[in-house]
Amino acid sequence: MILCLDVGNSQLYCGVYEGERLVAQFRRTSSARASSDELGLFLLTALRENGVDPKVVQRIALSSVVPDMIYSLRSCCQKYFHQDPMVLRPGSRTGLRILYKDPKEVGADRIADAIGARKLFPDRNLIVVDFGTATTFTAITRAGEFLGGNIIPGVRLSLDALVGGTAKLPSVEIVPVETAIGRTTVESIQNGLFWSNVGLVKELVARMTAEAFPDDRPFVVGTGGFSHLFANEGLFDAVVPDLILVGLREALRLNAP
Repeated sequence: MILCLDVGNSQLYCGVYEGERLVAQFRRTSSARASSDELGLFLLTALRENGVDPKVVQRIALSSVVPDMIYSLRSCCQKYFHQDPMVLRPGSRTGLRILYKDPKEVGADRIADAIGARKLFPDRNLIVVDFGTATTFTAITRAGEFLGGNIIPGVRLSLDALVGGTAKLPSVEIVPVETAIGRTTVESIQNGLFWSNVGLVKELVARMTAEAFPDDRPFVVGTGGFSHLFANEGLFDAVVPDLILVGLREALRLNAP
């Protein structure tokens, strides 16, 4: 069994693979203050509750955009699983050629997304749209060149900013909608969030395609916690919510001793 751990700004996302089959996944709020013991007990309990014996975990892959959590998670893996995880970081083997001006600036989450997309959809130009705390757009050529992309406030972050920066607007449930005109304050916020993100994806994908892939339309992949909201809007060729776990599993293979 392989345990993949992705630390985002909001959540720790965990998946367990048996071969190439994802047999369990679970989450908890990510906190840089979490101790190795807190994380270890959480992982042991979550694994058992999902029908996985922690003793059968043979390898662990880790990515993090919260640097302060890496030490605690590594200590947790050493203490509770008796192994050192493979940490996806600058210098790891990825199969990508990073064309950022400073490759060390690229977040491990975007690298894992790119690795996962190339694993599932090989030999294609790709655009990956990840709906996490931030919404990220990443362009990857069929030759494995990581061209770059965009980083935008995510769906939840946009809602929190709207509610926190106004006196009377309420927090709402984030849901897919059908109409463009809201007839209550709640509907107006929900519609605005939904359709603004639909328009955002259409515009940026179109501009990135024209700039990077004018003669060969890219395969567009949606992923991340909110990707399911937009699955029926014709924005994506595929929606793979667990793409980052696929990338971590593949990174572990690429960096095997």
